Amino acid sequence: MSLSKLSTSALAILAVSATAAAAQSRQEIRVVGSSTVFPYSQAAAEQFANNTGAPSPIVESTGTGGGMQLFCGGIGESHPDLTGASRAMTASEYELCQTNGVTDISEALIGYDGLSIAISRENATEWDLTLAEIYQALAAQVPVDGEWVDNPYTMWSEINPELPETAILAYGPPPTSGTRDAFVELAMHAGCEELPYVQEGDFDGDWVDENCSRMRQDGPFVEAGENDNLIVQRLTADANAMGIFGYSFLFENMDTLKPVHINGVEPNAETIGDFSYPISRPLYFYVKNAHRGVIPNLQEFVEEFVSDDALGADGYFVERGMVALGEEQLAEVQSTVTDAANMDAKTE
Repeated sequence: MSLSKLSTSALAILAVSATAAAAQSRQEIRVVGSSTVFPYSQAAAEQFANNTGAPSPIVESTGTGGGMQLFCGGIGESHPDLTGASRAMTASEYELCQTNGVTDISEALIGYDGLSIAISRENATEWDLTLAEIYQALAAQVPVDGEWVDNPYTMWSEINPELPETAILAYGPPPTSGTRDAFVELAMHAGCEELPYVQEGDFDGDWVDENCSRMRQDGPFVEAGENDNLIVQRLTADANAMGIFGYSFLFENMDTLKPVHINGVEPNAETIGDFSYPISRPLYFYVKNAHRGVIPNLQEFVEEFVSDDALGADGYFVERGMVALGEEQLAEVQSTVTDAANMDAKTE
């Protein structure tokens, strides 16, 4: 990074900081964002602190959307330095950043994740659902007898008589979560498009976006907040409940949970990496470049986050359930992020 950029960054932070009387310089790096990326950010923070002796970065699980709002809020010590995301930054979020002076951002694709649906190992059924069945269980509106109506289904067997006569109950992410955004796009929209009602009606993507995006709010789908560990706890307490979260949480709890197969495919490193698992997705983090060289140790922490030890095929992120990038892709990400390359503008 050039001296002029560092000087501009420092002045920007000092100008914002000066508005708070007797403000002290922030020593800890601050990371916000996706609950799915949270375990990886936390692991990188712990490793960084162990390697350097510097204060461990403060990592908060705010959800992807909530993290973007905080990250894009402005430049200065009161605003976070990095945010994790379980989807790419949207055009509206990019515009919010630009409006608030966050104009120099590095984007890093850090790996891949599968949106897992899990259930307790105490449940005797070997679950295998289609995306259409998932949609019919969890959507606010579904087709019944040729009409588009509020979802009447309460039992899995009402959707498919070959499924268990078990009440539908799924704990999932709130609207602020990138996991929710990805689940709606990859599972709900795709499942809706598989329905004969939609196929025979020749509805386009705009119709699907408008009519197939809402999760039901009458009980069978429960928004469980940004803490995915709470969902895990609820699944161990109720053998018939399902949970929706990133693969890392299933990976770390395979002793008590098992995956629901989708279209006959089990989520694992291979099926997520080759996208044969239907609801696979990329994971990201974003760095506020104006804070480099001003917030202590930020550059060094970024370098730890994208190091071979973290992101490599045998790295500690993989040990926690992330599916690693290929070697060439990883090298490109490392170069882009460590050199503080500014991301391209986002468009819809």
